[in-house]
Amino acid sequence: MASLAWVVFALPAIAFLLIGLVTLSNPRLSSLISILAVAGSWVLALVVFAAVAGGARLEQGFPWLSIGPDAALPFGIRVDSLSAMMLVVVTTVSLLIQVYSLGYMAGDPGFARYYCFLSLFTFSMLGLVLAANLLTIFIFWEGVGVCSYLLIGHWFAKPEAAEAAKKAFVTTRFGDFGFLIGILLLFTITARLGEPTLDFARLAELAENGQLMTFGSGLVTVAAVLLFCGAIGKSAQFPLHVWLPDAMEGPTPVSALIHAATMVAAGVYLVARAFPLFETVPTALTVVAIIGGFTAIFAATMGLVANDIKRVMAYSTVSQLGYMMLGLGSGALVAGTFHLFTHAFFKALLFLTAGSVIHAIGTQDLREMGGLRRYMPITFATMGFAGAALAGIPPLSGFWSKDEVLAAAYSSGNWVLFLFAMITVFLTAFYMFRAWFMTFFGEWRGGRQESSIDVHAADAARIAQDVHGTHGAVHAAGGHAAPHGGAHAPGSTPHESPAVMSIPLLILLVPTLVSGFWALLGPASFAAFIEGKPEPFRFDPVVGGLSIVLAVLGIGLAYLIYGARAMRPISVQPLYELLAHKYWIDEIYNKIMDVVILAGAQLVFLFDLRVIDGIVDGIGRLAVGIGYTVRTLQSGRVQAYAMVVFGGLLVIMVFTTLLPLLGVGTR
Repeated sequence: MASLAWVVFALPAIAFLLIGLVTLSNPRLSSLISILAVAGSWVLALVVFAAVAGGARLEQGFPWLSIGPDAALPFGIRVDSLSAMMLVVVTTVSLLIQVYSLGYMAGDPGFARYYCFLSLFTFSMLGLVLAANLLTIFIFWEGVGVCSYLLIGHWFAKPEAAEAAKKAFVTTRFGDFGFLIGILLLFTITARLGEPTLDFARLAELAENGQLMTFGSGLVTVAAVLLFCGAIGKSAQFPLHVWLPDAMEGPTPVSALIHAATMVAAGVYLVARAFPLFETVPTALTVVAIIGGFTAIFAATMGLVANDIKRVMAYSTVSQLGYMMLGLGSGALVAGTFHLFTHAFFKALLFLTAGSVIHAIGTQDLREMGGLRRYMPITFATMGFAGAALAGIPPLSGFWSKDEVLAAAYSSGNWVLFLFAMITVFLTAFYMFRAWFMTFFGEWRGGRQESSIDVHAADAARIAQDVHGTHGAVHAAGGHAAPHGGAHAPGSTPHESPAVMSIPLLILLVPTLVSGFWALLGPASFAAFIEGKPEPFRFDPVVGGLSIVLAVLGIGLAYLIYGARAMRPISVQPLYELLAHKYWIDEIYNKIMDVVILAGAQLVFLFDLRVIDGIVDGIGRLAVGIGYTVRTLQSGRVQAYAMVVFGGLLVIMVFTTLLPLLGVGTR
């Protein structure tokens, strides 16, 4: 298993190097290399998963960074139940999305570059999952951040995409700064214990036996909260949630892979991986629960008014990540990670169905859709099932995992967070089916009357013109539509996506329907796999029943307003403006940037210019002035030197004559 584990994440790295160095000019070969590599990783991940299910465990590494004569930080991997589960999730979703992209990205001038970066991302994400210590996970953590920047900005000629890529990169850096400080603080604590380590297993032992508390729980609490700062940024939790909705400027398969199923789940995975540390400091767990519970309802409210189908999915992702954090913060490792597992499949499916709609009609605006169920039956059905799973309708997967999170919040006794979570159930069902009914019910409203790939064809054409010349630009702007059967052409009716896109939807539908039943398998259940303690699944009839009722009410209200058109939506303009402007948080951050950060930078600049440079330049001017004054002492004239010598002798003679007369130097 040791060899297999290393090969699992090495294969995408090899694909990245081959595409980047050899086949970048050959799009078809590049996509084939990338897909074959992740397919190999998927097969090996299943083998590793089976071995772990049979009781196998692995931790392996080598010294990488020496700190002093007796301390070395290793680069290592760890294979256990948590990492094995995530290996299967990442490789499965990545493989299906890469196959889907063959149809979705057909004709894009950056096709080979796209697959090159997908391979790099898969490598980075698998490395993050397998990391055995905080240093290794931080390396790959930054790797997935770079890949997110590259893939969000895939259509870099579009200003919105370039800005969104920068926004994602910069925003997550704030969280990563806290993450890094937390790593250094934990290393300092363990070093003072005489055993400097960042290894997850050893940190868990030190936490469980109380050694980490030697210097007080306050220091460990600060370290845990700082680690959680990294999770706040990567998993788009409040207040660093602002980057994820804008990240929808990237291609839809990127949104499905990175910003729904895998990368954004990295923050949840970090908390789960370091869960023994968080358990020893209840204050840190409380912080996790509060941030998660608030983010869940906060993001859901913004999803109510979003008209971009991908942004609806984005707000849903932020909200569901909040659910996962709420589960972990409530002390339920199994609940949080189980929702991570099921959510990866149905949320990837939701994004890909949204991409199928966009690919067919050339718009992301829900107000330009309608009536598509007659033209796109596969997309209609798969989005419906995925939406029901998201809403928590039994017996779909989302019901079982969300019910465990709700039960954990209820058991924790934090009634405010439990109330937030229950309200979010209703809001989630409403906004998800609002989007579904607006897309597939009513009359077809025409879409966008031009051929496009994800509504960015003009930008792709500009890139192609720069890279491939005019012929490539024409191909990117619409020449691909007829042979590939892809984007909506002027005057045509919508149609179902090609098989290369529809088949991944149908495959993802399977875990959306059945993966939740893993909770019910007793000794072979998800809880038994993760914790090694087979505990029977306990369905709370009050919590579960209430969540079902709220979800059904949300779907029913969405149907009455947007499906049957029997009701008009209630418009409270100030509230609508508040939600539509995302609580003006972006504007507040921009103002903070202008007033605090930029003004502060100006003050620092002036201090540097006037004070620091003034001192340095003053010393220089003083030296120049002294040199200018004393340089006349060396004129090169012998007569002048003789006069100086004579004057010196005269002074000496006067002093040696007068001082004794004055009694100086005598008794």
